[in-house]
Amino acid sequence: MRIAVVDYGMGNLRSVAKALEAVGFEEVRITSDVDYIKSSDALVFPGQGAFKKAMENLKELRLIKPLLSHIERGKPFLGICLGLQLLFEKSYEHGESKGLGVLKGEVVLLPPKVKIPHIGWNQVWIRQREGIFSGIEEGDFFYFVHSYHVVPEDEGVIASTTDYDIHFVSAVQKENLWAVQFHPEKSQSKGLRLLKNFRKFCERLL
Repeated sequence: MRIAVVDYGMGNLRSVAKALEAVGFEEVRITSDVDYIKSSDALVFPGQGAFKKAMENLKELRLIKPLLSHIERGKPFLGICLGLQLLFEKSYEHGESKGLGVLKGEVVLLPPKVKIPHIGWNQVWIRQREGIFSGIEEGDFFYFVHSYHVVPEDEGVIASTTDYDIHFVSAVQKENLWAVQFHPEKSQSKGLRLLKNFRKFCERLL
């Protein structure tokens, strides 16, 4: 199974690749090569940093069409942190910016009365038990680093929420698409369990 960790210049991706290898993925490559991404069985789409800059990088690297095509073809896809936010229609980070538009909704700043960025361990409250959170308990802790959060139009895609003054969406799940606001690669055993779930999901889907 060929797994591409998409490199668009936003964040340290090696820890993600190592975590994928740790749960049994055998062919993992960090890459921005369009042809390799097109031919991959599954994509992992991590990222840290600013939404607008990320979209600019994706355009410059000609990665937008391959990403959208992969999702449209029903192949497994996992977004992490900024990789979740970019799936939505727009963000208001440093002005309004257009996203990939895979999911309807927007990306907004966390409430001003909380400490921003939100850094550290926090609980997830599960809405979709099967799939992304199989074998993970209600209220388990995952590691977060972010200042913005997603607001989906369709509440049916919400897989979990997290309490940080508000209940924000911390994971989504729709058909072949999974995405999380937290960092599974930094979330110890629970994060590895989620990545194992993704591996099993890939095996079933492929």
